[in-house]
Amino acid sequence: MTRVCCTVNGRPVEVDGVRAGESLLALLREHLGLPGSKNACEQGECGSCAVELDGLLVCSCLVLAGQAHGRQVTTIEGLAADGELHPVQQAFVEAGAIQCGFCTPGLVMAARDLLRRVPDPEDDEIREALAGNLCRCTGYQKIVDAVHLAAGHLATGR
Repeated sequence: MTRVCCTVNGRPVEVDGVRAGESLLALLREHLGLPGSKNACEQGECGSCAVELDGLLVCSCLVLAGQAHGRQVTTIEGLAADGELHPVQQAFVEAGAIQCGFCTPGLVMAARDLLRRVPDPEDDEIREALAGNLCRCTGYQKIVDAVHLAAGHLATGR
């Protein structure tokens, strides 16, 4: 058992009792009570557990908790500010891109990552950026629509 000290959603945290081999996903969900990142495949195939580690999108199920020591982690819970949804979150709501919601946190994190790199992406760029995220409820069109809507929100500062 070991201690992991990192910054999660802008807040310094110290977690004791982290087991060797424990994932960042387990650290977030079990130790810190942040259930937004979902535990689905545990193999980095579905994207449901996506978070940012030092600004890079990662599957938290594939990152050891100890690798987060001294680093910055941003989860879906850390996107909203002052009680307001992040523009990407708001766009997903407005576009009806949320069905069961299990994949939504990972899709929002991936969409946000894309829009930071490509402010006005084409459909093929969106589909490629979201290819690591699986949704079993939809045909993805509303998700693509939500990313376009989010791009507009971000461009206008909404």
